[in-house]
Amino acid sequence: MISVQVAWAGLGDARADLLTLLDPVERGRHEETAAPADRARFLVGCALSRLLLGELLDLPPADVQLRRVCPRCGGPHGKVRLDVPDAPAPYDFSVTHSGALVGVAVSPDGAVGLDVEDVDVPLDVDAAARTALSGSEFAALYALPPAERHPAFLRVWTRKEAVLKALGVGLRLPLRGLEVSPPEAPPALLTWPLAPASHPAPHLTDLRLSDLRLADLLVDGVHPATVATAVPGAGAGAGARGAVSGPGGLRVVPRDGSAILAAHGR
Repeated sequence: MISVQVAWAGLGDARADLLTLLDPVERGRHEETAAPADRARFLVGCALSRLLLGELLDLPPADVQLRRVCPRCGGPHGKVRLDVPDAPAPYDFSVTHSGALVGVAVSPDGAVGLDVEDVDVPLDVDAAARTALSGSEFAALYALPPAERHPAFLRVWTRKEAVLKALGVGLRLPLRGLEVSPPEAPPALLTWPLAPASHPAPHLTDLRLSDLRLADLLVDGVHPATVATAVPGAGAGAGARGAVSGPGGLRVVPRDGSAILAAHGR
């Protein structure tokens, strides 16, 4: 069973004292971010990540070593990972935010990706669908009544984004070539583009479709989210689906991120 902790918080959880948890690079980025809402999202995501990882590693949150190195250009951006010199990182984690929502997923079992979409954020579904959906996904979306297209698109989008984040490749794989199951079906990755020799995540070049596990979530009962794991060699597997378990043996453990942040400094 692959296990993932998922914690949710919001912009209202941002407090000045959380800045003490950030490293110098993170504090610099926080100071350089102009929009107050963007600063709050960044602060909450960094602080919550450090609190969760510190708890698991039995370290003070500020002592958790993180690195931001792009696998293609070596720049200080891309997916944030634990920095464990000369040893495999014991946990992978993923941060997501949309509107007032901020989420962090942490797994000890393999690469993880998390995505959430705030249903209240304006979206041009027509334009987004033309960019992100395969031919069959696009046809299925427009076979739905107009009122159902927005939530259906968001469900498909969260699944694709979670997979891309688990792979650590961002939007470098063509979204239209990465196809997921229909919104009303259990979450699954159906097809993806063949990885070139210069795959931006070389440690995942042997990954099979059956090694990708997905679980759909609803935040506050309305906002769609998806968590995905990429575990080479995991195989197809089989597992019961329940309130906190996805197909193929993916178990999602919910955490109250707001409570975790509020408890810091008490």
